[in-house]
Amino acid sequence: MSEADAAARAERLRKEIEHHSYLYFVQDAPEISDAAFDSLMRELRELEAAFPGLVDPASPTQRVGGFVGDQFAPVTHSHRMYSLDNAMDLGELDVWIDRLKAAFGAMVPVVCELKIDGSSLALTYADGLLVQAATRGDGTTGEDVTANIRTIKDVPLRLRDEAAAAPAAGPVSVEVRGEAYMPKQSFEALNAAARAEDRAPFANPRNAAAGSLRQKDPAVTAGRDLSTFIYAIADEATLAVSGQWELLAWLRSAGFHVNPDVARCETAEEVHSFCEQALAKRDELPYEIDGVVVKVDSFASQASMGHTARAPRWAIAYKFPPEEKTTRLLDITVQVGRTGACTPVAELDPVVVAGSTVARATLHNLDEVRRKDLRIGDTVIVRKAGDVIPEVLGPVLRLRPDGAASWQMPRDCPSCSSPIVREEGEVAFRCVSIDCPAQSLERLMHWASRGALDIEGMGEEIVGRLIKAGHLRDVADYYLLDEGVLASLDMGRVNVKGEPIRLGETMAKKLVAAIEASKGRPFARVLFGLGIRHVGKTMAEQIAAHCPSIELLEQRALTCPVLVFLDRYSVDELEQKTRDWLGTTSRDPLLVSSPLRPAFEPWTEIEGVSVAIVKSIRAFFRASDNRAVIGRLRSAGLTLEAGPEAAEGRDMRLAGLTFVLTGSLVQSGMTRTEAGEALKARGAKVSGSVSAKTSYVVAGEAAGSKYDKAVSLGVPVLSEADFLAILETGQAPSR
Repeated sequence: MSEADAAARAERLRKEIEHHSYLYFVQDAPEISDAAFDSLMRELRELEAAFPGLVDPASPTQRVGGFVGDQFAPVTHSHRMYSLDNAMDLGELDVWIDRLKAAFGAMVPVVCELKIDGSSLALTYADGLLVQAATRGDGTTGEDVTANIRTIKDVPLRLRDEAAAAPAAGPVSVEVRGEAYMPKQSFEALNAAARAEDRAPFANPRNAAAGSLRQKDPAVTAGRDLSTFIYAIADEATLAVSGQWELLAWLRSAGFHVNPDVARCETAEEVHSFCEQALAKRDELPYEIDGVVVKVDSFASQASMGHTARAPRWAIAYKFPPEEKTTRLLDITVQVGRTGACTPVAELDPVVVAGSTVARATLHNLDEVRRKDLRIGDTVIVRKAGDVIPEVLGPVLRLRPDGAASWQMPRDCPSCSSPIVREEGEVAFRCVSIDCPAQSLERLMHWASRGALDIEGMGEEIVGRLIKAGHLRDVADYYLLDEGVLASLDMGRVNVKGEPIRLGETMAKKLVAAIEASKGRPFARVLFGLGIRHVGKTMAEQIAAHCPSIELLEQRALTCPVLVFLDRYSVDELEQKTRDWLGTTSRDPLLVSSPLRPAFEPWTEIEGVSVAIVKSIRAFFRASDNRAVIGRLRSAGLTLEAGPEAAEGRDMRLAGLTFVLTGSLVQSGMTRTEAGEALKARGAKVSGSVSAKTSYVVAGEAAGSKYDKAVSLGVPVLSEADFLAILETGQAPSR
């Protein structure tokens, strides 16, 4: 990048950062997440570091942070409230630790604390009584929010008599600092109420906390269920304590709410371990955290290190791998799936998100691209949904390049050049060619995937080569492969001698063993692996439980009494006609309020089955090619019927009960997935969230917010021993 280009980009970034800073600090109405904001700031810092001539005293990188509004009386802090420098990964944290070692000649003890994602506070006590509370503001001047802070139940209005460590006898006068936050559960309830009243919800718990502190009416703050964690002091000379660890103990004795999740560490390895454990349990905590703060323990050592213009040198904030970052949208391509669905995919300038590099992310469909107004060349916000699946949230519109045009779905399939069509009433565009190579690859990959037949080692490259060589056309062909065919498979590369590279005997043996093992997968997974449209993993399990053989499923699909309607009308048309003909207000699944519903027996016994699913299953079995594949799978020895547990005598003693699993099951060594499968095998349902309808919560070690919610709702909580007893006896304890 030339200096002129860098200068132009830096200027745009400064304007964008100032815009979002104003929205965040003054309006309490941010448009982007903290992580996305940090990403913009980091890009600006990197530009200024690469081109020192671009550094401007008015740049946001030179600011401590924050704004002071005019809604409340200003408060000048007795000592400046600094920002913290960030370490964006453990490598940057190690650089800071190395500076500590260089400064002191060896590692010095540090205190690790969770970084609470809330709103900073300064609380002043005179002779033991709370006299003032202020927001952080710009670090020098904050806002007086004393009346609002007094409504927070865990803020002591008077310090406890047990609070010793004052340099002189008598009541203590001190200014302490910490964070006001809103628990996750309270945040969810607040936003639910906002939506019910047609008000804009808060973006996150931190913004909700900040907005709640700045209410004109303290009664509003009182109803927001805020909490605090106190962790610092403005002037350590106020107390006879020598370091951070002693300070935390004093704060507890004085009656402040101090986070129990802290550690005094003497090695870099201990610091790493604390950070990794904090990240692992982040989602289980009842409040939001976005990192770990590491502080030199000794106040004397802190004083010797001093401060920069914006932050102390003796502390650093290790930020968790950000859930959101900004990057460039380089292109939008189209991926063809196993059902012919054409999905737009974002091709991104590679960016590390939540610990891994993201270069591609699905955009789902054309409607989503248009709804988010994504255009090639945009700076976009990227996150990992559930810290796993990359997702593009939207563009940073103020950074959009001139001339960026709206994206259009191509007319032809990128795999086979056949027309792409969009059927009436559907969101997806589809390739209409049954010979489309991309669909064949995706169908075969789906069969071999972990959730289906789980043929370990059968990756995209090998499947693609087998298709090209003519060895694979449908899923039944997997069971015709032998070691000779696989070992001699040309991998499309040559060695140093110019000879073609083959798959080889070792890999061939492993694949043959994996193919053989797949024959023993349960019927539900075979059903899922067939790739019937609308039949996902959970639906396949439901169908297999009530229709325990492929023959019975085929019979029901082809002889359903109301098939005449399925053949003649679309699902939407059938819905409308049931309303017109019969005066009902029925809504799928299976026209629940329609007099036609009994005609769908026995499908109605399968929870969640809709008319669209029945229609899709019927279409699958009406295709002679599909029936031929099933015949070949039967000849190969695949499991095409459920085991005894899914037949008439199935163990259903836990039917009607819903379980939620949380924590680690140490005694049994089972994963939560395995434990859930064991419960389902006995007729129970397993949910991922706790509600008033939950029958039991099974709490293993390190149970988190689900345990807390169960207690608050009065849902019975079972130990792992209770859970194992249920599996052994098939009997749940009385509620």
